[in-house]
Amino acid sequence: MFSWANKDGKKKDPELFQTVSDGLKRLYKTKLFPLEDAYRFHDFHSPALEDADFDNKPMVLLVGQYSTGKTTFIRHLMEQDFPGMRIGPEPTTDSFIAVMYGEQEGLVPGNALVVDPKKPFRKLNAFGNAFLNRFVCAQMPNPVLDSISIIDTPGILSGEKQRISRGYDFAAVLEWFAERVDRIILLFDAHKLDISDEFSEVIRALKNHEDKMRVVLNKADQIGTQQLMRVYGALMWSLGKIVNTPEVIRVYIGSFWAQPLLVPDNRKLFEAEEQDLFRDIQGLPRNAALRKLNDLIKRARLAKVHAYIISALKKEMPNMFGKENKKKELIANLGDIYVKIEKEHQISPGDFPKLSKMQEVLAGQDFSKFQALKPKLLEAVEDMLAHDIAKLMTLVRQEEASMPSQSVQGGAFEGTMNGPFGHGYGEGASEGIDELEWVVARDKPTYDEIFYTLSPVNGKVSGAMAKKEMVKSKLPNTVLGKIWKLADVDKDGFLDDEEFALANHLIKVKLEGHELPADLPEHLVPPSKRGL
Repeated sequence: MFSWANKDGKKKDPELFQTVSDGLKRLYKTKLFPLEDAYRFHDFHSPALEDADFDNKPMVLLVGQYSTGKTTFIRHLMEQDFPGMRIGPEPTTDSFIAVMYGEQEGLVPGNALVVDPKKPFRKLNAFGNAFLNRFVCAQMPNPVLDSISIIDTPGILSGEKQRISRGYDFAAVLEWFAERVDRIILLFDAHKLDISDEFSEVIRALKNHEDKMRVVLNKADQIGTQQLMRVYGALMWSLGKIVNTPEVIRVYIGSFWAQPLLVPDNRKLFEAEEQDLFRDIQGLPRNAALRKLNDLIKRARLAKVHAYIISALKKEMPNMFGKENKKKELIANLGDIYVKIEKEHQISPGDFPKLSKMQEVLAGQDFSKFQALKPKLLEAVEDMLAHDIAKLMTLVRQEEASMPSQSVQGGAFEGTMNGPFGHGYGEGASEGIDELEWVVARDKPTYDEIFYTLSPVNGKVSGAMAKKEMVKSKLPNTVLGKIWKLADVDKDGFLDDEEFALANHLIKVKLEGHELPADLPEHLVPPSKRGL
């Protein structure tokens, strides 16, 4: 059990938190929610959080145009079909499907989902029946789902007609999920890079969640290397026009399904990219508590700014006459109010809500019901950000240290973990791992010729003599120093013919673009040094 005392002028009873999740729930209910409730935060930005929002497993949201392989991607991860799954070249997935762990396989309809207090979907009720009829939860016992949940979304179409026919605000639903998920994966098809109007709108709706976004260029095995370079460049150009950030979004290239590669030229690239993406997903359970903490901080900062905006509008409103005209004037001049608040309270411009969206929501509000500024509510949130969050951060680290390493297991994540099909197996420093003979012996005659030109004494060359030869590789001294340390197996400061051959083999490994091992693998130990 961990505890700490909150100090706010007076001494308060210490708040006892069993877990990070418990701490986040308590802080939200006692310090942040009162501020949100007083200034109608939930009408403007995001519904109130519930216990399930803090307790749920990490979630991955898949977004993309139709037939980019979203459903196939999920099936590839789990190596198992899930209830309600439909795959085809036409727009097949017409619903939001939350794929979650359950002892019994089956589908739970949307209207039942939003009344289940154990599921983090209760607030989706606000989007109405048109959405709930298109929302289901596919439950099944799968080891991948033991650690994460995956949200499959309808394929995004182009054209005004399809957007209107949905019957609910598609971008708003995605934004709701984006606030609560741990990773957002945007899928693109190597043959369909055009970003439709609706897809552009969706990506802009995810604007404040760039840190969660990853891009997958799927079906890349269907084109050659030259075309792939052009497609990748075109994708980055298209994204650059929509995602206005100085950083480049991470793009993973590959073919994410369990079928033979159509064009195998880039097999190694696809394997490396898949491993990188899998590592990113596998790390989600380990970082889940930190993500929830980060999201609560972002929410608290927005709630503070929102309180200043609402109280400023209330202050400007007349008591009796001309309320409607004044309301219109204030909405039109909201940008000036932003600047005034920014200067008065030293708030970053990035903390303010989007101006056009705020003006749109304000138009339907009754300003006379707004609250004046309540310093005590703001002080509670300030205290939470200044003291409680910092100490909860310490609890996150303690909790991580006390728990075994958490990562996603099962499905495709097990396929390349060990054995000869593991990424990089039999390559670089791992070359010759399964062979009975010492792999360095293949090129040893060539290395021996160089060795004997260095005038060895008692069968060994000194560090100075070895250096003259090793620097010819043009590798940095830091790398050559590591190679020397690995090759000098007996640590006598000299290299015999086997150790010299080993040093040259490791230089070759590095020059071919592979990483050096931290410790010398057993299969690379010279035969005469084994058993030392």
